[in-house]
Amino acid sequence: MVGCGLMGGGIAQVCAQSGYAVLVSEINEELLRRGLAGITASLDRAVRKERIGAADRDAAVARIKGTTDTGDFADRDLVIEAAIEDLDIKKRIFGELDKACPENALLATNTSCLSVTEMARATGRPDKVLGLHFFNPVPAMKLLEVIRTAATSQTTLETGKRFGESLGKTLVIVQDTPGFITNRLACPQILNAIRMVESGLATREDIDTAMTLGLNFPMGPLALADFIGLDTVLSIANGIYERLREPQYAAPGLLKEMVAEGRLGRKTGRGFYEYS
Repeated sequence: MVGCGLMGGGIAQVCAQSGYAVLVSEINEELLRRGLAGITASLDRAVRKERIGAADRDAAVARIKGTTDTGDFADRDLVIEAAIEDLDIKKRIFGELDKACPENALLATNTSCLSVTEMARATGRPDKVLGLHFFNPVPAMKLLEVIRTAATSQTTLETGKRFGESLGKTLVIVQDTPGFITNRLACPQILNAIRMVESGLATREDIDTAMTLGLNFPMGPLALADFIGLDTVLSIANGIYERLREPQYAAPGLLKEMVAEGRLGRKTGRGFYEYS
């Protein structure tokens, strides 16, 4: 794993729980320490809720090692990148991984909206690159979007599918297109809900109630935006809009203002709703 934040740590956890030896990297020791502590805390919660036993937790923790040196990936069969949603940063990481990893190793990205094809072009092995888009929280969410570029080989795709299935995930396969399936469909809904609040057409509560009780959604679009993180929603919207130039993906001014003010949702305690 490249990255041990919320997503990277979650992916590392489910891989370790599925029996894989996991090496996770971060850009410095402090972030690595924090990320590994987050994984342990997540496993501890699972024990308290009796989802796993203490022995399973201990075994999973023992399978996870940390590093700050990309060169340590020299013996890995699969590397999944889960860095921030910045294409230039991801392309740089893929170039480094291409040099560090064995020639037969597969390289994957957890990006939620950026071009997998562009990342593959930063390597000398585009046939061995694919997208593996997990969902937050990774241990609980069952879906895995497997993204295939025009260069991804059938062998790489099949290996990625078997890997995802080994983690207990349900797979959907999609071509490398902006936002893939889920964000391509969900992003306009969230943005339209924000536009309705912005224009005063309805309250946040009534919008979310209409979607949960009227359409049987488990969570309204504004509560969902808070859960995802408004900065992440903005990043996804911008990423899709830059490639498609469709007005439905243009971020509303209210979303930009809230992100600028640090009102990012659950992770900061305040977004469209307030959280203790």
